[in-house]
Amino acid sequence: MQHDILDQVLTARDDRRAVAVITNLASGAQRIVGRDEMADDNLAAHLAEGFRFDKSGVVTTSSGEWFIQINNPPLEMIIIGAVHIAQSVIPIARLAGYRVIVIDPRGAFATPERFAEVELHAEWPDEVLSGMKLDERSALLALTHDPKIDDPALKVVLSSPCFYIGALGSRKTQELRRDRLKEMGFDDEALARIHGPIGLDIGARGAPEIAIAIMAEVTSALRQGDAEAAR
Repeated sequence: MQHDILDQVLTARDDRRAVAVITNLASGAQRIVGRDEMADDNLAAHLAEGFRFDKSGVVTTSSGEWFIQINNPPLEMIIIGAVHIAQSVIPIARLAGYRVIVIDPRGAFATPERFAEVELHAEWPDEVLSGMKLDERSALLALTHDPKIDDPALKVVLSSPCFYIGALGSRKTQELRRDRLKEMGFDDEALARIHGPIGLDIGARGAPEIAIAIMAEVTSALRQGDAEAAR
């Protein structure tokens, strides 16, 4: 990899920007394309698939053969609520490659004993989230079922480009949540980003099964797009 290209890749990694390095296999010429710049590139369709599926590889077009190296930021999952469902979600999320952050201001719940080897914040979610760089590789799960904790987190994340936002609660709970967030100024389009009740409807019972349903829905949003996951 050319030194100037490598410097750009490293800078993008530090800034959590998704970029692809494209190499012409005949000439060795390289260029770098950001995910937010790919629409005008002649390899746009291949780049979109690569970014979506973390897929690098060789593509052949009428203009020659190209190697596309995808450099996506690491996946991260922010969980609001140090609860039983969170404890079941975490091992699956980590196996799927997510950096997991748990936020819960309730010190009795957010303890290292209950959440070992996880980044843990016993603080109010909006205070922690406001200092984070949330992007297209970030997912947020609001699991406390407590409006005093979940709503401030949702207020922050709805103004971000997170690829997935989910919130625990019944359909009635979701309607009440929507009403509160509307009073904060969010419109129907913004509120439609919230997956609630959280998780795919697979008849899940108990924390482990609910965790499976949640991670299935998160994966669908990541790989197929939020509109598909919302179906």
